[in-house]
Amino acid sequence: MILRQWQDEDLREFAALCADPQVMRYFPAPLTRLEAAALIGRIRGHFHEYGFGLWALERKDSGAFIGMTGLLNVNFDAPFAPAIEIGWRLARRHWGLGFASEAAWTCLRCAFAQLQVEQVVSFTSTLNLPSQKVMQAIGMEQDLAGSFDHPRVALGHPLRPHVLYRIDRSRWEQTLRAE
Repeated sequence: MILRQWQDEDLREFAALCADPQVMRYFPAPLTRLEAAALIGRIRGHFHEYGFGLWALERKDSGAFIGMTGLLNVNFDAPFAPAIEIGWRLARRHWGLGFASEAAWTCLRCAFAQLQVEQVVSFTSTLNLPSQKVMQAIGMEQDLAGSFDHPRVALGHPLRPHVLYRIDRSRWEQTLRAE
């Protein structure tokens, strides 16, 4: 798998991924093509401003677009902010193949070894068990006191309650030694 900068040609596949109701089931709604294009624009802007962001994922063997993973500054008011978040979103045909964990592990290496951050967080809806499994697989631990209601999800929406996971540099180094 390759983590790379976004290309204009990625929009077709990315828009399809973001329009897939199964992929987007833990988000308030699927995205339109225009919303997916705007998201790519915000991702590019984050790279330009901070030097890191969400990378496009591509299979080495076929060149197929897999999805995205990477690091972002948390951009909403939360008790754990400011923070750097790790996140991912993959096309359904690439689920269950280990790509999310592999790409996320690479991003953690970037965060701790290159960006020299002290901690990375991740969060998702309490209902999103698949993403929580990825968080656990890359050595993150749930912050039981850190659960929160996502301020950008409507009151009363079943996806509003979120769990928070964390990993710090020492935990990451410990995970490296255990490999």
